[in-house]
Amino acid sequence: MIGYIVRRLVQLLPVLLVASIGIWGMIYAVPGGPVGSLVGENATAEQIREVTQRLGLDRPVLAQYWSWLTRAVAGDLGESLQSRDPVLQLILHRVPATLQLGLAATIVGLLLGVPVAIASALAPNSWLDRALSGWSALALGVPTFWLGILLILLFAVELRWLPSASAYVSIFDSPWDALKNIVMPALTLGVYVSGIFARFLRASLLSELRADYVRTARSKGLPERDVIGRHVLRNALLPFVTIVGLMMANFIGGTVITEAVFTYPGLGRLLIQAIGTRDYPLIQGCILFILVIYVLMNVLVDVLYAYIDPRIDYA
Repeated sequence: MIGYIVRRLVQLLPVLLVASIGIWGMIYAVPGGPVGSLVGENATAEQIREVTQRLGLDRPVLAQYWSWLTRAVAGDLGESLQSRDPVLQLILHRVPATLQLGLAATIVGLLLGVPVAIASALAPNSWLDRALSGWSALALGVPTFWLGILLILLFAVELRWLPSASAYVSIFDSPWDALKNIVMPALTLGVYVSGIFARFLRASLLSELRADYVRTARSKGLPERDVIGRHVLRNALLPFVTIVGLMMANFIGGTVITEAVFTYPGLGRLLIQAIGTRDYPLIQGCILFILVIYVLMNVLVDVLYAYIDPRIDYA
C-alpha cells in the first residue's frame, strides 16, 4: 500500500508542475500586474522601477519561475502585498475554519442524501421514487446564496436563534458556540450536495441490484437487510466515494459564495479578498494550496477503494 501511494504521488508530480506554471503565469495575464496595484496610477517611472526590482520582476522569466517554484516547494509562498504577512501563514490561519465547515457540510449531505438514495433505489418508478427524485432535483436547483439568505431571514432575523454572521469557533474549544456558528452555512452547502450524493448513489444502487450476485444471495435465503447492507451497498460505494471525496476537496478548497453570504472566515473568502485587492502572491498561494488539496484527496479516495473492495490489488 505504501508503495502504491508513493507511485501515485510521483505520477501526480507532472500535473502539479504544469499547474504551477499556470498559477505562476497569472501575474502576466492580468493588466497592470502586481507593480500597478502597488504603485497606483500616478506613479513615476522611478517608483515603478524600484518596485519592479524589489519584486524581482526585472529578471528573466524562467529565473523568476524557478525561484518561485523552489521557494513554494520549501513552504515559502511569499508575502502578501497588502498585509506583508507570509502567505502560508495567512492560508493556514483560515484552514481550520474551512476544514470544519467542509466536514460539517459533508456530514449534512450524507445524512440527507444517503437515506434518500437507498429508499429511492429500493422502490424504483414508484411514487416514493418520483417524490425523492424531485427532492434531489430541487436540492440541486436551489442556488446556495438564496438558500443561505432564507436561512438567515428565518433563524437569525425572525426567530433570533442563530447569528446572521458566522464566526469561526473551534469545535474543541466550545462545541455549542461552534454549532451555532456552523449550522447555517453547513446546512446551505449540505442541502445542495445531498442532491448530488442522492443521484449518484441511487444510480449505483440500481446498477448493483440488477447484478447476478444479488439474485443468488436472495435465492440462498439471505435476509434483505444483509443483501442490501453487506453486498449491494458495499459494491455501490466505489463510485460514490469518488464523488464524496471530490465534494470534500471542493469544500476544503473554499466555498466562496456561502462564505461570502455568512461572512465566514474561510479560505474561499480569503481568496476573494485577495482578488479584490489584487494581492497576487496571496492569490497564487491560495490556488496552489487548493490544487494540492485536490491531488491529496484523489490519492485518499484511491486508497479507500482497497478497504471498500478487497478485490482491488495495489501490489
